[in-house]
Amino acid sequence: MNDVNGPCTMSTLSDETSRTDLLNRLRRAEGQLRGIQRMVEEGEDCMQIAQQLSAVRKALDSAYVRMTVCFMEQELAARMRDGKGRSADLSQLLGSVEALLGKIR
Repeated sequence: MNDVNGPCTMSTLSDETSRTDLLNRLRRAEGQLRGIQRMVEEGEDCMQIAQQLSAVRKALDSAYVRMTVCFMEQELAARMRDGKGRSADLSQLLGSVEALLGKIR
């Protein structure tokens, strides 16, 4: 049995569409970060920089939640397919998801 705070049983995104979506989200956030760096270098207004930092944080939070949902979808599908959809297994999975989502704070 896996510890809820330990590593997840499925460590990679196996769905190509989900992986592409996550990479696109991360690339957009990377572009936003480069823009923020440029703003700082050019001496832009602190409030404008703060707004952009807030936007990139939200983008990263969104990417994190999407990755967690993909993990949950994959795990649930695998457990149902393998006949391991017992209540204890699902409780453990939901505990892992809760731990992942708790890291977003």
